[in-house]
Formats: sequence, C-alpha cells, structure tokens
Amino acid sequence: MPTRTARTAWTGTLQDGSGKVELASSKVGTYDVSFPKRSAEDADGTTSPEELIAAAHSSCYAMQLSALIAAAGGTPQALDVSADVSLGEDPAGGFRLTGITLTVRGEVDGLDEAAFVKAAEEAKAGCPVSKALTGVEIRLDAALES
Repeated sequence: MPTRTARTAWTGTLQDGSGKVELASSKVGTYDVSFPKRSAEDADGTTSPEELIAAAHSSCYAMQLSALIAAAGGTPQALDVSADVSLGEDPAGGFRLTGITLTVRGEVDGLDEAAFVKAAEEAKAGCPVSKALTGVEIRLDAALES
C-alpha cells in the first residue's frame, strides 16, 4: 500500500507566524495555515489541521460505507458525508481535538433505514481514519433520504 506525503513550511512564532501546507503526493495544492486563524471562528481563507482531518475522515468514511452497503446487498446511489472536527483546550494544557461529528445522508437501493444505519455505524468503527482517531469521541448522524 502507498504512503502519502504532505509538508508544511512554517516561519515565525505560533501567534505571529504562518505557513503553507502542500499536498505533496497529489500535487493538487498548497494552502495557507496560521494559528490565529486556526483558532478563530472565521477561517478567512486559510485551512487548518482540523479541516484537513475532516477532509480525510469524510472521504475515508464515504469509501468504507460504500463498501459496507454493497456487502449488505445494497447499491449506494449517492452519499453526502460531512465531518465536523472541533478544536478546544486540553485540561492537561494546550489544545486537543474535542470531538468529531460525521453526518451522512444516503440514497441507497436495496437497504432499509435500519440496514443503512447499521452499515453506517460499522463504517464509523472500521474506516482507517476513524481507527487512527480513537482518542477522540466520534459521533454519527446517519439517515436515508427518500
């Protein structure tokens, strides 16, 4: 299996510095990062580790769920997955991820709501990014759309 690489070039202090994170393996882009914008409500055109984790988690989860739907005898027509990753203060000092909410709405042939939710729960536990984030509470909101 392949290894993927991202790199960050950072200059300055935490509060005054900034950086650029490059998606080096895919070469699809370089994005600005800054701690003040990371910890602000408005990202103002910059990304953050939390947003990048959210992107990784939502895409990994969608892949895992599509496989489990098929294994359960269904056919996924469309899955809309979002991941909300929260940053907060760590009681031990510094910051930590305080929670992740995965929200999925699916259009699926061949599965009822209960079977879809079961596959969705299994995907939450089984996707590699979920496994990597076991120290963070991951919540799930899953439903079929008519």
